[in-house]
Amino acid sequence: MAAGGAALVEHGRGTRGVSGAVAWPIKFQIGARTLFAVRRRLVRVPLELDDVLGGRVPVLPPLPDGAAGWSVTSLPEALVEAVRPGGGITYLRQRYTRYHTDLSGTHAGWLAGLSGNARSGLKRKTKKLAEANGGTLDVRTYRSGDEMAVFHALARGVAARTYQEKLLGAGLPDDPAFVAAMRAKAAAGEAFGWLLCVNDVAIAYLYCPMTGGDVRYDYVGHDPAWNDWSPGSVLHAEAFATLFADPAARRFDFTEGEGQHKRQFSSAGTACVDLLLLRPGWTNRALVAALRGFDQMVESAKTARDWPVVGRLVDRVRRG
Repeated sequence: MAAGGAALVEHGRGTRGVSGAVAWPIKFQIGARTLFAVRRRLVRVPLELDDVLGGRVPVLPPLPDGAAGWSVTSLPEALVEAVRPGGGITYLRQRYTRYHTDLSGTHAGWLAGLSGNARSGLKRKTKKLAEANGGTLDVRTYRSGDEMAVFHALARGVAARTYQEKLLGAGLPDDPAFVAAMRAKAAAGEAFGWLLCVNDVAIAYLYCPMTGGDVRYDYVGHDPAWNDWSPGSVLHAEAFATLFADPAARRFDFTEGEGQHKRQFSSAGTACVDLLLLRPGWTNRALVAALRGFDQMVESAKTARDWPVVGRLVDRVRRG
């Protein structure tokens, strides 16, 4: 136990956990677009939702030879000083709210808790997608190991066309090890897959593993041809109907990062940060100086977006 009774974030906990040192890209980004990246061997220390809500301070494991430092993600902002190592370099990479939804209530109660605009918008989008499918919304749920194999094949057809895969390289993985792990989780009753189909063709998918009752928002995507129809939001609302009815599901974890969809669908959130904790040395100091300068430039550009010429330029870079 760490000082104050805080528990070590253990290897292999949940669907993620403390890693060994891996070559990790430190990205220079504008919005979702990565302009370039510098790789450093880092030990990743990602906090699970249970750690975040419990205010647990992660104990940083010893750095192996050749590792540049730690990457700590989803650390509650109030705990920054508790993990800062002495003599090293600390850089706060981003601030955001780690959103989650309490699933102990009912789906009807969750819908009633949405804003009037969000509720009416969701109803309108659901009706529109149902009409496109002959009057019935076609949402398919996959739970067993065999069902998950079917889900994966169909979801990959959607994922290959999504911006998550083309721009971020973050679509639903296609490697055999991932599929095997996915099927094993499903066989244990710890995975959910959903597809939204129109005319028997999948247009959106959502895959969420579950650990200890916490359902993670791991992989999501939709066919860009259906962007204006908001299929992801409609599918997620229908997926919540499944989760609220499942007594094993306690919370839905929206994981790291902000987003209007997360704010609308969540019931609570925790202010969190991502930290780079690096060994002292001129190469790491130069990297942090470059990151700081780049991030400040991006913030200045955001402020200047009200200027017509600058705004058009920033939008062009963000879209690539």
